[in-house]
Amino acid sequence: MDIKPLVEWNEKLSVGIEEIDEQHKVLVKLLNDLYGAIIQKNDAVVIDNILAELVQYTVVHFAVEESLMRIFDYPQYDEHRKHHLALTTQVLDIQKKVKAREETVSMDLLNFLRSWLTNHIMIEDKHYGPYFLQRGLKGAWSTRGWAGKVWEFMHHK
Repeated sequence: MDIKPLVEWNEKLSVGIEEIDEQHKVLVKLLNDLYGAIIQKNDAVVIDNILAELVQYTVVHFAVEESLMRIFDYPQYDEHRKHHLALTTQVLDIQKKVKAREETVSMDLLNFLRSWLTNHIMIEDKHYGPYFLQRGLKGAWSTRGWAGKVWEFMHHK
């Protein structure tokens, strides 16, 4: 069955920093994988595993963003971090309830995650791209970034 993605990556989602864009693409892919598993009515274990991967990767991604913010003394760091903490708390709570079978991964949850991800990237994350670039962060690297390498390693064992 060919399933249309819940979120399609496009240049509107780019923050202008290749490493961060690659990480955002991974988040989009994981969200689409979770959506596909729900649509195909996969086993709960499959859904749990994808959700766990999405949560883990989100935490790592937020740590990368926040590290860059501290390195470059980003003025909206505290506010941005609050957004990250709020989502992390919500998603960890949902994951706990899904594991305990108190809740299921529903379209409402997927729509919430889609909306949060796209709005967060297109609003909050778009602010730091130009700021980091002005302070000397390279927008693109001559070799593939670590996020792509880790993702490749995880999925091509």
